[in-house]
Amino acid sequence: MLVEVCANSLESALVAQEAGADRIELCSELGVGGITPSHGLIQMVRERLDIPVHVLIRPRSGHFTYSDLEFEVMLKNTAFCVENGVDGIVSGVLLADCNLDVERTKALIEASRPSKFTFHRAFDWVSNPKETFQQLESLGVNYVLTSGQQTTAEKGLDLLQELNGISKKCAVMAGGGVRLDNCEKFVEVGLNAIHLSGTSFGNEVPISEKIPMNSATHLREDEIAVTNLDKVRQIVGHVK
Repeated sequence: MLVEVCANSLESALVAQEAGADRIELCSELGVGGITPSHGLIQMVRERLDIPVHVLIRPRSGHFTYSDLEFEVMLKNTAFCVENGVDGIVSGVLLADCNLDVERTKALIEASRPSKFTFHRAFDWVSNPKETFQQLESLGVNYVLTSGQQTTAEKGLDLLQELNGISKKCAVMAGGGVRLDNCEKFVEVGLNAIHLSGTSFGNEVPISEKIPMNSATHLREDEIAVTNLDKVRQIVGHVK
Protein backbone atom coordinates (compact mmCIF):
# COMPACT_ATOMS: atom_id res chain seq x y z
CA MET A 1 0.00 0.00 0.00
CA LEU A 2 1.41 3.37 -1.05
CA VAL A 3 0.95 5.97 1.70
CA GLU A 4 0.98 9.61 0.56
CA VAL A 5 0.95 12.35 3.18
CA CYS A 6 -0.44 15.77 2.32
CA ALA A 7 2.21 18.03 3.86
CA ASN A 8 1.52 21.74 4.36
CA SER A 9 4.99 22.84 5.49
CA LEU A 10 8.64 21.84 5.61
CA GLU A 11 8.10 20.57 9.16
CA SER A 12 5.16 18.41 8.06
CA ALA A 13 7.16 17.03 5.14
CA LEU A 14 10.07 16.06 7.40
CA VAL A 15 7.71 14.42 9.89
CA ALA A 16 6.00 12.45 7.11
CA GLN A 17 9.35 11.16 5.91
CA GLU A 18 10.42 10.19 9.43
CA ALA A 19 7.11 8.38 9.98
CA GLY A 20 7.71 6.16 6.96
CA ALA A 21 5.43 7.74 4.35
CA ASP A 22 6.19 6.65 0.79
CA ARG A 23 5.87 10.17 -0.59
CA ILE A 24 4.30 13.56 0.10
CA GLU A 25 1.94 15.86 -1.68
CA LEU A 26 3.22 19.33 -0.89
CA CYS A 27 0.67 22.13 -0.64
CA SER A 28 -0.36 25.12 1.44
CA GLU A 29 -3.65 26.00 3.17
CA LEU A 30 -5.22 22.64 3.99
CA GLY A 31 -8.32 24.46 5.26
CA VAL A 32 -9.41 25.27 1.70
CA GLY A 33 -8.39 21.95 0.19
CA GLY A 34 -4.84 23.06 -0.59
CA ILE A 35 -3.22 25.54 -2.98
CA THR A 36 0.19 25.67 -4.66
CA PRO A 37 3.02 26.15 -2.14
CA SER A 38 5.64 28.85 -2.48
CA HIS A 39 8.70 28.33 -4.66
CA GLY A 40 10.90 28.66 -1.59
CA LEU A 41 9.05 25.88 0.22
CA ILE A 42 9.22 23.63 -2.85
CA GLN A 43 12.97 24.12 -3.13
CA MET A 44 13.62 23.53 0.57
CA VAL A 45 11.53 20.37 0.64
CA ARG A 46 13.36 19.05 -2.42
CA GLU A 47 16.68 19.73 -0.69
CA ARG A 48 15.73 18.08 2.62
CA LEU A 49 13.66 15.04 1.64
CA ASP A 50 14.79 11.70 0.26
CA ILE A 51 11.29 10.38 -0.51
CA PRO A 52 9.37 11.48 -3.64
CA VAL A 53 7.78 14.93 -3.60
CA HIS A 54 4.58 15.64 -5.53
CA VAL A 55 3.38 19.26 -5.67
CA LEU A 56 -0.17 20.57 -5.85
CA ILE A 57 -0.81 22.94 -8.76
CA ARG A 58 -3.92 24.88 -7.76
CA PRO A 59 -3.72 28.68 -7.98
CA ARG A 60 -6.57 29.43 -5.57
CA SER A 61 -9.33 27.90 -3.49
CA GLY A 62 -12.88 27.43 -4.76
CA HIS A 63 -14.01 25.64 -7.90
CA PHE A 64 -11.83 24.04 -10.56
CA THR A 65 -12.77 26.11 -13.61
CA TYR A 66 -9.95 28.53 -14.30
CA SER A 67 -9.57 31.72 -16.29
CA ASP A 68 -6.91 32.02 -19.01
CA LEU A 69 -4.69 33.99 -16.63
CA GLU A 70 -5.10 31.44 -13.84
CA PHE A 71 -4.25 28.61 -16.21
CA GLU A 72 -1.16 30.44 -17.38
CA VAL A 73 -0.04 30.66 -13.74
CA MET A 74 -0.65 26.91 -13.36
CA LEU A 75 1.56 26.15 -16.35
CA LYS A 76 4.30 28.44 -15.02
CA ASN A 77 4.22 26.76 -11.62
CA THR A 78 4.28 23.34 -13.26
CA ALA A 79 7.35 24.32 -15.28
CA PHE A 80 9.07 25.54 -12.10
CA CYS A 81 8.39 22.24 -10.36
CA VAL A 82 9.70 20.18 -13.27
CA GLU A 83 12.82 22.34 -13.50
CA ASN A 84 13.43 21.75 -9.81
CA GLY A 85 13.12 18.00 -10.11
CA VAL A 86 9.86 17.25 -8.32
CA ASP A 87 8.64 13.69 -8.75
CA GLY A 88 5.01 14.43 -9.44
CA ILE A 89 2.39 17.06 -10.22
CA VAL A 90 -1.08 17.04 -8.63
CA SER A 91 -3.71 19.04 -10.49
CA GLY A 92 -6.86 19.01 -12.58
CA VAL A 93 -9.28 21.25 -14.46
CA LEU A 94 -13.04 21.07 -14.96
CA LEU A 95 -15.39 22.83 -17.33
CA ALA A 96 -18.11 25.10 -15.95
CA ASP A 97 -20.56 22.17 -16.01
CA CYS A 98 -18.11 20.20 -13.83
CA ASN A 99 -17.19 17.77 -16.57
CA LEU A 100 -13.54 17.11 -17.30
CA ASP A 101 -11.69 19.84 -19.22
CA VAL A 102 -9.82 17.41 -21.44
CA GLU A 103 -7.81 20.02 -23.34
CA ARG A 104 -6.41 21.83 -20.31
CA THR A 105 -5.86 18.67 -18.29
CA LYS A 106 -3.95 17.20 -21.21
CA ALA A 107 -1.82 20.36 -21.41
CA LEU A 108 -0.97 20.06 -17.70
CA ILE A 109 -0.05 16.40 -18.08
CA GLU A 110 2.24 17.17 -21.00
CA ALA A 111 3.82 20.09 -19.12
CA SER A 112 4.48 17.86 -16.09
CA ARG A 113 6.53 15.23 -17.90
CA PRO A 114 8.69 13.38 -17.02
CA SER A 115 7.09 13.74 -13.56
CA LYS A 116 4.10 11.60 -12.65
CA PHE A 117 0.64 13.15 -12.71
CA THR A 118 -2.18 12.84 -10.16
CA PHE A 119 -5.65 14.14 -10.98
CA HIS A 120 -6.89 15.51 -7.66
CA ARG A 121 -10.27 15.61 -5.96
CA ALA A 122 -11.84 17.78 -8.63
CA PHE A 123 -12.70 14.26 -9.77
CA ASP A 124 -15.28 14.12 -6.97
CA TRP A 125 -17.37 16.76 -8.74
CA VAL A 126 -17.69 15.07 -12.15
CA SER A 127 -21.06 13.62 -13.09
CA ASN A 128 -19.77 10.46 -14.80
CA PRO A 129 -16.94 9.16 -12.61
CA LYS A 130 -16.34 5.85 -14.40
CA GLU A 131 -16.28 7.44 -17.84
CA THR A 132 -14.08 10.28 -16.59
CA PHE A 133 -11.71 7.84 -14.92
CA GLN A 134 -11.24 6.02 -18.22
CA GLN A 135 -10.68 9.36 -19.99
CA LEU A 136 -7.99 10.27 -17.47
CA GLU A 137 -6.36 6.88 -17.87
CA SER A 138 -6.26 7.31 -21.64
CA LEU A 139 -4.61 10.73 -21.17
CA GLY A 140 -1.79 9.12 -19.21
CA VAL A 141 -2.76 10.09 -15.66
CA ASN A 142 -0.87 7.96 -13.14
CA TYR A 143 -3.14 8.42 -10.11
CA VAL A 144 -6.65 9.66 -9.40
CA LEU A 145 -7.15 11.05 -5.88
CA THR A 146 -10.77 10.64 -4.83
CA SER A 147 -13.09 10.14 -1.88
CA GLY A 148 -15.44 8.16 -4.09
CA GLN A 149 -17.59 11.28 -4.52
CA GLN A 150 -18.60 11.21 -0.87
CA THR A 151 -17.66 13.47 2.03
CA THR A 152 -15.15 10.85 3.18
CA ALA A 153 -13.36 8.04 1.37
CA GLU A 154 -14.83 5.55 3.84
CA LYS A 155 -18.34 6.52 2.74
CA GLY A 156 -17.20 6.31 -0.90
CA LEU A 157 -15.75 2.80 -0.64
CA ASP A 158 -18.18 1.31 -3.15
CA LEU A 159 -17.21 3.68 -5.96
CA LEU A 160 -13.53 3.43 -5.05
CA GLN A 161 -13.75 -0.33 -5.41
CA GLU A 162 -15.60 -0.03 -8.74
CA LEU A 163 -13.00 2.38 -10.14
CA ASN A 164 -10.21 0.10 -8.97
CA GLY A 165 -11.93 -2.75 -10.79
CA ILE A 166 -11.90 -0.97 -14.17
CA SER A 167 -8.39 0.46 -13.77
CA LYS A 168 -5.75 -0.87 -16.12
CA LYS A 169 -2.72 1.23 -15.16
CA CYS A 170 -4.03 4.33 -13.38
CA ALA A 171 -4.01 3.85 -9.59
CA VAL A 172 -7.03 4.83 -7.49
CA MET A 173 -5.84 6.75 -4.44
CA ALA A 174 -8.33 7.02 -1.58
CA GLY A 175 -8.28 10.42 0.11
CA GLY A 176 -10.58 12.26 2.48
CA GLY A 177 -10.91 11.29 6.12
CA VAL A 178 -8.37 8.46 6.01
CA ARG A 179 -7.45 7.67 9.62
CA LEU A 180 -6.01 4.94 11.81
CA ASP A 181 -9.45 3.50 12.58
CA ASN A 182 -10.44 3.02 8.92
CA CYS A 183 -7.21 2.68 6.92
CA GLU A 184 -7.38 -1.11 6.77
CA LYS A 185 -10.73 -0.93 4.95
CA PHE A 186 -8.98 0.43 1.87
CA VAL A 187 -6.57 -2.50 1.91
CA GLU A 188 -9.46 -4.92 2.25
CA VAL A 189 -11.19 -3.68 -0.92
CA GLY A 190 -8.00 -4.01 -2.95
CA LEU A 191 -6.79 -0.41 -3.21
CA ASN A 192 -3.06 0.18 -3.51
CA ALA A 193 -2.79 3.85 -2.44
CA ILE A 194 -4.11 6.11 0.31
CA HIS A 195 -3.74 9.85 0.95
CA LEU A 196 -3.95 11.54 4.34
CA SER A 197 -2.78 14.60 6.22
CA GLY A 198 -2.38 13.05 9.67
CA THR A 199 -2.30 16.50 11.26
CA SER A 200 -2.59 17.65 14.82
CA PHE A 201 -2.57 21.20 16.17
CA GLY A 202 0.09 22.92 18.26
CA ASN A 203 2.10 26.14 18.67
CA GLU A 204 -0.91 27.76 20.31
CA VAL A 205 -0.83 31.54 20.82
CA PRO A 206 -3.34 33.34 23.08
CA ILE A 207 -5.42 35.47 20.69
CA SER A 208 -8.87 35.31 22.29
CA GLU A 209 -9.13 39.09 22.47
CA LYS A 210 -7.73 39.76 19.01
CA ILE A 211 -9.79 40.57 15.94
CA PRO A 212 -10.11 37.64 13.47
CA MET A 213 -8.02 37.60 10.30
CA ASN A 214 -9.92 34.80 8.59
CA SER A 215 -12.66 35.99 6.26
CA ALA A 216 -15.72 33.82 5.77
CA THR A 217 -16.75 36.24 3.01
CA HIS A 218 -14.10 34.78 0.72
CA LEU A 219 -14.77 31.12 1.50
CA ARG A 220 -16.99 30.39 -1.49
CA GLU A 221 -16.74 27.47 -3.87
CA ASP A 222 -19.19 28.56 -6.56
CA GLU A 223 -17.72 32.05 -7.07
CA ILE A 224 -14.21 33.48 -7.16
CA ALA A 225 -13.23 36.82 -5.63
CA VAL A 226 -11.50 39.17 -8.10
CA THR A 227 -10.53 42.82 -7.64
CA ASN A 228 -13.34 44.98 -9.03
CA LEU A 229 -12.24 47.70 -11.47
CA ASP A 230 -14.98 50.21 -10.65
CA LYS A 231 -14.68 49.81 -6.88
CA VAL A 232 -10.95 50.45 -6.89
CA ARG A 233 -11.17 53.21 -9.49
CA GLN A 234 -13.78 55.09 -7.43
CA ILE A 235 -11.73 54.87 -4.25
CA VAL A 236 -8.59 55.97 -6.10
CA GLY A 237 -10.53 58.91 -7.49
CA HIS A 238 -11.68 59.95 -4.04
CA VAL A 239 -8.29 59.92 -2.35
CA LYS A 240 -5.98 61.17 -5.10
